Amino acid sequence: MPNIKSAKKRVSVTQSKTLRNKMAKSSLRTNIKKVQALTAGGDKAGADSAYIDAQREIDKAVAQGLLSKNTAARRKSRLQAAIKKA
Repeated sequence: MPNIKSAKKRVSVTQSKTLRNKMAKSSLRTNIKKVQALTAGGDKAGADSAYIDAQREIDKAVAQGLLSKNTAARRKSRLQAAIKKA
């Protein structure tokens, strides 16, 4: 347990940022899974609308520093390819 005031603050800040990152990653994964489930079910129209939400979440994750630009581009590309295939 930290004794110095600044170290105590760092612990609390780290906890809050970790929680925020965890929530953002969870939301990202949920949106991606929705698209994958709709494409597996063959619902192309639903998958297209879910893809828009997933794309928005992926772009937010890049802005927050959770994903790199290349990772985001790869995930969006794979989702698009799955939708086209369905």
